[in-house]
Amino acid sequence: MPTDTPPSPATGDPIPGNPVVNCWDEFTQLREIVVGDATNARVPDMADPSAWLQCYPTLTATELKGIRTGIFPAQVIEETAEDLAELAETLRGLGVVVHQPPAVDHERTFATPHWRSQGYLNYCPRDLTLVVGSAIIEVPSPLRARYFELFNLRPLFQDYLLRGATWLAAPKPQLRDDLYEFDGDGLPLLGESEPAFDAANVIRLGRDLFYQVSRSGNEMGLRWLESTTRLLGDVRVHPLRGVYGYTHIDSTITLLRPGLVMLNPGRIGPEDVPAPFRGWDILWCPQIEEQPTALAQTLSEPWISMNLLMINPELAVVDASQPKLLRALEDHGISVIPRRLRHAQVLGGGFHCVTLDIVRDGGPEDYLG
Repeated sequence: MPTDTPPSPATGDPIPGNPVVNCWDEFTQLREIVVGDATNARVPDMADPSAWLQCYPTLTATELKGIRTGIFPAQVIEETAEDLAELAETLRGLGVVVHQPPAVDHERTFATPHWRSQGYLNYCPRDLTLVVGSAIIEVPSPLRARYFELFNLRPLFQDYLLRGATWLAAPKPQLRDDLYEFDGDGLPLLGESEPAFDAANVIRLGRDLFYQVSRSGNEMGLRWLESTTRLLGDVRVHPLRGVYGYTHIDSTITLLRPGLVMLNPGRIGPEDVPAPFRGWDILWCPQIEEQPTALAQTLSEPWISMNLLMINPELAVVDASQPKLLRALEDHGISVIPRRLRHAQVLGGGFHCVTLDIVRDGGPEDYLG
């Protein structure tokens, strides 16, 4: 049943002897997490091809001229801070260790020999860091404005390193103009001149990773991830091609527990279910009930509401504005904690996006058998 008072954690203290960083999946008992910070969040200059590609890839060049760039409205920042604080308190009430490092100053200008930019946001820590087992992997985002975004997490990552975690980083991308291409309709595409992808292009299922090839993750990025995860043990990387061509995977496919997956019916049809999930039970996400937005053009579609956070296989934090989704999850044996993210669509992130799980109880299981 939905509740405003978080249920007690399903299990007791963390398992003794577990690594300081341990995350192999999206659904086993959550122990430690990072929550984002929307302070200083801003829309990059749309003259930057990487910003068009990552922020508003469905808009035409003419439509792009109407985008309001710079700092988000104060109401968006302030109300999001309230919602993230409530999320952090909810998680702490469930016995989860929560970190929320302050955002970097996104108004400061920085440059490489090839381009100049300002920052973006620290609202979505999921986007730039992939945790696989005891390894923290910094990824090569295609968005220039995110080049130094992870600096707010560096002290935390360094602490994990000193306590025994593995800390890796992909080759720092050059992000030259030749990485950004265009389709037949004149809309931006991600090219193949170097590895580039967001961590939110990947979901984890024990020893299996699923990588969405799209405008936020190229084939070169897939090759780099495959080569790197070979160092971490018996890890399999499965490419998902032709599933969703825009950004990130976690509003298209949501792993709820072994054998149960939620799919986005606006992007995947019954005949297009990815092969690894064809024997699973499928919860087709109910039609999202659209909410008013503070800005006309948003960074995410309404489907961002299916972007939920599993606390354990029987409990999830879910968008409180979606009663049909709440009921559908309950019908599949998942209790829900309804919470608000009033500007999830404007800022481009739901409960999965705005968090980065560091420790879960699960291991490198072979769920696909």
